[in-house]
Amino acid sequence: MLTALSIRDVVLIEALDLEFGAGLGVLTGETGAGKSILLDALGLALGARGDSGLVRHGAAQASVTATFEAPADLAALLDENGIEADRGEPLIVRRVVKADGGSRGFVNNQPASAALLRELGARLVEIHGQHDDRGLLNPRGHRSLLDTFARLDTASVSTAWQTWRSAETALAAAREEIDAAARDREWLDHAVAELDALAPEAGEEEQLAERRRTMQRSEKIAEDLNALTDALEGSEGALARMRQAARILDRISADHPALAEALAALDRAVIEASAAGEQVNDATRALAFDPRALEEDEARLFELRGMARKHRVQPDDLAALADELRARRERLEAGEEGIAALENKASAARATYVAAAGALSAARAAAAQRLDAAVAAELPPLKLDSARFRTAVAPLPEEQWGPAGQDRVEFEIATNPGAPFGPLIKIASGGELSRFILALKVALAEEGGAATMIFDEIDRGVGGAVASAIGERLHRLAQGTQLLVVTHSPQVAARGATHLLIAKRSDGVVTRTGVRQLSAEERREEIARMLSGATITPEARAQADRLIETA
Repeated sequence: MLTALSIRDVVLIEALDLEFGAGLGVLTGETGAGKSILLDALGLALGARGDSGLVRHGAAQASVTATFEAPADLAALLDENGIEADRGEPLIVRRVVKADGGSRGFVNNQPASAALLRELGARLVEIHGQHDDRGLLNPRGHRSLLDTFARLDTASVSTAWQTWRSAETALAAAREEIDAAARDREWLDHAVAELDALAPEAGEEEQLAERRRTMQRSEKIAEDLNALTDALEGSEGALARMRQAARILDRISADHPALAEALAALDRAVIEASAAGEQVNDATRALAFDPRALEEDEARLFELRGMARKHRVQPDDLAALADELRARRERLEAGEEGIAALENKASAARATYVAAAGALSAARAAAAQRLDAAVAAELPPLKLDSARFRTAVAPLPEEQWGPAGQDRVEFEIATNPGAPFGPLIKIASGGELSRFILALKVALAEEGGAATMIFDEIDRGVGGAVASAIGERLHRLAQGTQLLVVTHSPQVAARGATHLLIAKRSDGVVTRTGVRQLSAEERREEIARMLSGATITPEARAQADRLIETA
């Protein structure tokens, strides 16, 4: 619901702050007073085109701020657009237009695009006028209006539609996969055979690489150990030379007693060197490896990595690739059986959808008759006795079926006896169109819609009983919601819960438009003026009293 409107420097409005409440609010004033400016200002805040012509002469910019009680269903939209809004707090929409034509939008003081303002405006306010091409006049919304009027639950149809589309998607994907697999059958057979022959295992590459590194290190150490063994035990090695030296010492030590100690030391050295040689031999035996095993591991690594490059995967992914290619080949081989099962599933899902949508179509046809009768009952009091209204429910071609069913729904009218039916917006004249909209809104009253509705001069060109009927219906429509009406009719004005007077004033240099809420006495005077014109007579005041009392 619109709770406040603040306008600065818009056309003839210098500064204006208004508050609004629930129920029926009427806006009156003499022709040319600027009633349309007020609606233009609100439209600007709600994303209408930011024309620099709206900026008051001499001002640098115009601004409009509209404050709403935000419905809970706006939370998702605000969140999607990065707008922070606390639950229960008012929603403040502001638009600024500069004299050079630039404009900026804000929601809760956070920058917002004009597109977001328009979407919020469509959710928050319905504006109905003689040239309005949205809301009830937009055929795209007629189907949902009929469904809501009849309280039709379309969830089962939507679910059946999604199930059918999913089945069709799975069928199409299977057919495409089989077609592709059939084209690649020769390659597929060859690839599977290669991978089966290779028999790759997950983690195998790392195991082979580590084993190869270990064997390569062992080979290097073994070479050094062999060289050490030659140095110790070879025919020219240290042990052979020490043993030769010991034999010489042994021969001469008897003749030279002083050499006995040298012989003993040399014997000890031979023993130690022999022990060292044994340890080297043990180490050499421990590091023994099969060069052929190293060669086989290197060949296996080469094959794995070559196959991985060929298929553009990592070596560890070859085993999974082999499983995938085998599965593709199996699906190809069992393709016809699989396709047949998917076809049966899609066919069954289609039948379920068609049945659910058919039931919905029948319910819509019945609801259309009830809506037609409800609208027809509203037409005579609105001086549309000769007009006829119908809700046309027609089947859509299959390519246009969807989650909402198989029907096209459009509101149509015929304004004269014998005239053909046609779209509401194309057939009705300006005054008729506004009254048709009112009749529809009354018939669809429980449908809800935006929390704020605005009717712009819906009573233009009518008076007397018709104006009274319009006022009565507007009053009824305003129960439990907020409805604002720009009116020239005293019968409508008398129905208002609040009454705003729009007037121009001039100091001889500058003309300004102002708006103020009328007291009970002021309201009586304004309705009397609407009845009698510039000169307010006692009879006009008495008639105003009767209208207010009757209302």
